[in-house]
Amino acid sequence: MALHLTRALCGRSLTLQLTPGRLGSPMIAARSIVLKSEAPKVETMENHDERNSKLGRPLSPHITIYKFELPANLSITHRITGMALATYMAAFGIGALVCPHDFSYYVDVVESWKLSAPTLIAAKFVLAYPFTYHLANGMRHLLWDTGKGLKMKEVYTTGYTMLAVSVALAAILAAM
Repeated sequence: MALHLTRALCGRSLTLQLTPGRLGSPMIAARSIVLKSEAPKVETMENHDERNSKLGRPLSPHITIYKFELPANLSITHRITGMALATYMAAFGIGALVCPHDFSYYVDVVESWKLSAPTLIAAKFVLAYPFTYHLANGMRHLLWDTGKGLKMKEVYTTGYTMLAVSVALAAILAAM
């Protein structure tokens, strides 16, 4: 009943009368509410860009002029590597449940392909880099949690250092 009364009071109808048949209450039926308003003005709907061009306002270039700085790129990459690691874990977990053989069998299958050493190292690097990047950048964030390294010069220095460390660690893991 409260919902109907709210609709009646706030509705868009030009005339509305509450009757006992609609609300089911004789107390409300004794009082009839009549709402009258002016006829709505008919406006042509124009979008934001049309309105701004009619007013002579320039269109904002938004992201087309935005220069992605190192901290923004590292933050986005941190999220992407986190998703890659989650995908790895899900794929390996589901694979362990579904595949009929154990892990050593699949290692033997890959060895039977007789891949060249550079190809194998590149594949292992691609698998290892998200882990090393996420690890190194996570350590950088832990440093920030202590309140250190938050000045812009330090942010850039630790960012470049973190990139070098993550590439070196991934190369070491790929060479194993």
